[in-house]
Amino acid sequence: MRPAWHELMFADADQSAKATRDPVAPAKRSDAAMVKAASHRLDDGTAAHGYSTLMAELAAIVRNTRRTPSARAEEPTFDILTTPNAKQRQALELIEQIRP
Repeated sequence: MRPAWHELMFADADQSAKATRDPVAPAKRSDAAMVKAASHRLDDGTAAHGYSTLMAELAAIVRNTRRTPSARAEEPTFDILTTPNAKQRQALELIEQIRP
């Protein structure tokens, strides 16, 4: 999941340099990644996330199993899903793109 979310996180979105660099030399961030890390913002102005903060953002999507107030225990229930916000939708769309 982390590679799919590079553009939402502090990680360097340009992974092409990784294939051509010296594997023994220390890794260097691109200029775009340095700007992202310094400003804590993405190109669109929204907040950049670390893995744990992005997971916390996604954890806010919940499924509530409900039952009508007058229903007895054996009567059917229904589920209500929270509507994802823009950042959550973007993260879920990026995961869908890598799904086989």
